[in-house]
Amino acid sequence: MGTTQLETVPEPKYWHLKTVLSEALDSEFTVGEILPNERDLAARFGVARATLRQALEQLELEGRLQRRRGVGTTVAPPRMGVAVGTAQHAWPGAAGDAWQPVDSGLTVPAAGVAAALETVPDEAVHTVRRSRVSHGQPVAAELLYVPSASVPDLSAIDAPSGAPRARAVLRELQRLELEGQDRAVELGSARADDAKELDRLPGAPVLVVTTRFFAQGRTAALSVATYRADTCRLTFGDTGGVEIHHGPERRAS
Repeated sequence: MGTTQLETVPEPKYWHLKTVLSEALDSEFTVGEILPNERDLAARFGVARATLRQALEQLELEGRLQRRRGVGTTVAPPRMGVAVGTAQHAWPGAAGDAWQPVDSGLTVPAAGVAAALETVPDEAVHTVRRSRVSHGQPVAAELLYVPSASVPDLSAIDAPSGAPRARAVLRELQRLELEGQDRAVELGSARADDAKELDRLPGAPVLVVTTRFFAQGRTAALSVATYRADTCRLTFGDTGGVEIHHGPERRAS
């Protein structure tokens, strides 16, 4: 490849570089192709490697690139569409829920989670870990926190651990009458455990969807779901549901 020098522009250099790289991805690379190493790319565009990294991180955030363990940076495939979360009046694990239970146990939650659940400090709550796969690739990981008060009869169930216990927690939770839920979405970075489950590097951009489920006048459960930001584009419809769209097209839901 030849050398391409960037002209002086009023916008940040990494942002202009992102545009130039995006055009190169469209014209010179194919889906799944591995990009040259950072040193060669920085030399081609006449920029510092720090500037190059900023541009690559932005393209990853926009879903144009993927950083894969043991592979490197590759051109991302078109995004796919999957629904996020549950219907506005359905518990996790209800009919039509595409999440798969993985494990369950008792955990003392972080202070912020305990505050949202209105549990006392150091009180252990039931946790349910679930995963989401679309078109053969992992797209999301969820941790659901359920206070003991929401599932008082769980102790009578012979399911000490694993997916069977996770399903038991979900079944007991569904005995409550769901009064409503609210949801918040924010951009974050993948922690080591989520990155491993999502087949991404720690620090990769993710979308964190936090959902509170209300019953009996209190927060009966709290879901923290981590979605791959290189895979997901969230849109909100009139029904309050959320969908993920994978692909360059801009569709309304």
